[in-house]
Amino acid sequence: MQMRRTGAVLATGAMALGLAACGSGGSYSTVVDKIKGAKEITVGTKWDQPSLGLKKPGAADPEGFDVDVAKAVIAKMAGGENIKITWKESPSSNREALLQNGTVDIIFATYSITEARKPKVTFGGPYVVVHQDTMVRASDSAIAKATDLKDKRICQAQGSNSYKRITDPPPDGKLGLPAKLVGASNYSECVQKLGGNNLDAVTTDNLILAGFAAQEPGKYKLLNDPFTDEKYGIGLKKGDKTTCEAVNKAVAELWADGTMTKLLQQWFGKTDLQLPTSAPPAEGCA
Repeated sequence: MQMRRTGAVLATGAMALGLAACGSGGSYSTVVDKIKGAKEITVGTKWDQPSLGLKKPGAADPEGFDVDVAKAVIAKMAGGENIKITWKESPSSNREALLQNGTVDIIFATYSITEARKPKVTFGGPYVVVHQDTMVRASDSAIAKATDLKDKRICQAQGSNSYKRITDPPPDGKLGLPAKLVGASNYSECVQKLGGNNLDAVTTDNLILAGFAAQEPGKYKLLNDPFTDEKYGIGLKKGDKTTCEAVNKAVAELWADGTMTKLLQQWFGKTDLQLPTSAPPAEGCA
């Protein structure tokens, strides 16, 4: 399906207050009202994750699966109207703050729905369910499965909970293994440290890892030993139930008309990942 390309500019204005950011036509109580009224929206994505949300040097806009999903969801909510999108970088460590202070209206940024985040964020979706996996250097034969990470150096990306799936026991974690945590500001820094032999492994969502591995073929490998379900949600300011319901309707339609499958194939079809083929159940907008 050919999607309308929406205009985009970088956000430079002052941060707006209220549930939804102020548009040129006034303030709006929900994001979906702003889309329909002001014909504009500020969207938060990652800018450092290949195939998901990456802003290349000199490029006006980021590109990737999350970026295209954002465009498609917004187009559905707008009923085909042309909407101006302002893209804003939204690192894991700042996502809640960017929503709460009105810097962004909505976030598509590998944003896993967790019980710990629900008190701070209203989540639409999930729009896809992925799985946590592990990436190591291609030459590494000592780590073949997730449980081999015991006592190994793994990355702790700021604002991400992925490392806890290794180090913490259930219900908040998964494996409960002792590991040596090496801090990094984001996953691109994690991968740099892995390549520089300052880490033994990077463990997080398989779509994130596959994007990085595809950038440097032959340098890294995924273990293909998934051990969690990560539900990618669409982040909204807490309490915006109206937009959440509109988002969920749009996501269901995008799965039904084949758009989501096409986007997954476009960005990850050349990887060895087993990609989702059906819509995940919505979490609800409470």
